Amino acid sequence: MIPNPILRVLSSMRTHRVRALLMGGQACVSYGAAEFSRDVDFAILTSPANLGALRNALKALAAEVIAVPPFEVKYLRKGHAVHFRCHDPQAEGLRVDVMSRMRGVASFATLWRRRTTVELPDGNTFDLLSLPDLVRAKKTQRDKDWPMIRRLLEADFFQRRENALPADIRFWFTELRTPDLLIALARAYPAAGRRLTAKRSLLHFAFHADPIALASALSAEEAAEREADRLYWQPLREEIEQLRHHK
Repeated sequence: MIPNPILRVLSSMRTHRVRALLMGGQACVSYGAAEFSRDVDFAILTSPANLGALRNALKALAAEVIAVPPFEVKYLRKGHAVHFRCHDPQAEGLRVDVMSRMRGVASFATLWRRRTTVELPDGNTFDLLSLPDLVRAKKTQRDKDWPMIRRLLEADFFQRRENALPADIRFWFTELRTPDLLIALARAYPAAGRRLTAKRSLLHFAFHADPIALASALSAEEAAEREADRLYWQPLREEIEQLRHHK
């Protein structure tokens, strides 16, 4: 169940017709991989009209910027997150973070086209990143994100395996992080998996049913993604430090 303060934020976004996609911990909850989070994270479109709608939604939430960078389009388009704190009585203290660009993640237009729409018990709906896009966005240097990626993928696998589509199978071969499940997948769909070994070489270990080598290769894959994320954020962090010193 989505807590009422978060519903209040989602309602404001919907009322003001903001093109925003829920991501982060609250999106993980929607996909069946629970994560406790006091924040609400959105990917947003940075068109002038949409930023105007977002400002109206945030004004309705009595939200204020709580850190650098300021709420300016140039920082969003560079990949920074802008952080707000809500003071509306129904969402008091809730933090809202917005971004428009993430490492390795498609453009907002593509994210919007692939989005998932969830209907709430009251009939209202909200939009969130598709599961593949959420997994991609979670590939960061933060320790907490990698266990969450694994849980997201395991939940999807166990929910959909009985009626798996070709796209599901490709997704699991490309992204699963659980050695036993990758080995089971290789046994069940050898032809599909072998076509993907050029894209993800560690699948060779799945076909050889070698969980130890597979776990080691998955760790190396994670380390490479973490380092890529660190390098991506290094200049952005330097810019944040400069903004803090000149604030």
